[in-house]
Amino acid sequence: MNGFKTFILLFSLSVLLLLVGQAIGGRSGMTIALILAGAMNLISYWFSDKIVLAMYGAKEVSETELPEVHRIVNNLCQISGQEKPKVYLMPSPSPNAFATGRDPKHSAVAVTAGIVKLLSKSELEGVISHELSHIKNRDILVATIAATIATAIFHLADMAKWAAIFGGRRDDDREGNPIVFIAMIIVAPIAAMLIQLAISRSREYLADETGARLCGNPMSLASALKKLAGGTERIPLDAQPATAHMFIINPFSGGGIFKLFSTHPPIEERIERLERMI
Repeated sequence: MNGFKTFILLFSLSVLLLLVGQAIGGRSGMTIALILAGAMNLISYWFSDKIVLAMYGAKEVSETELPEVHRIVNNLCQISGQEKPKVYLMPSPSPNAFATGRDPKHSAVAVTAGIVKLLSKSELEGVISHELSHIKNRDILVATIAATIATAIFHLADMAKWAAIFGGRRDDDREGNPIVFIAMIIVAPIAAMLIQLAISRSREYLADETGARLCGNPMSLASALKKLAGGTERIPLDAQPATAHMFIINPFSGGGIFKLFSTHPPIEERIERLERMI
């Protein structure tokens, strides 16, 4: 169900790009924006893992340095039939973890010192199952596709804004509805961002479900999420907003309408879904 929801959201994002391109950028403007966005996100797709790991001071650790985590990763990879990713340790005392890499052959799982200290073995299995599921489900690729389309829409809206300021709209658009033109400039980027965030939340639900089946115990992950929610409140992670979507639990919090702008579903809803799997 979450996989189908992701498809619908990506399709909606693509339709939005076409509408925006027709309304404010024209075919040539849409093509330029898409090429620019694609180039930017392709670079990110290939090199973001190294950048993010370095950003958080993560160091690759051997089996002798972090034996418990390596044992869990080894066992789960044998069960799932996927290649074993590299294992990294972040020095932060804040409990969290993330997976990165452009494909299963070039992937890594990073855990903080805080999460290793806080969670039991079964809870750690739930967390690592979740991260391995992100790799197996190719969520980095999905996020890159969504980011490429959303970034193209942002570029188009920006181009249209400056064109409107300097009177540079295309001749065949001059008879168009100016209200629609202005609405596209304002509304389209917001809509693109909301769809992109909805895709991120959908992939979190999917990784929870896949991970719970992989470790064989949904309550292991549910229990871990409860502990992580409290742990990150007590010891916040010094994180960058641009990388928040990568972590198993959002380093930043927000309720009410701010849920729409969150990269993660509410912890309570994630736990409730896991409990229904028992």
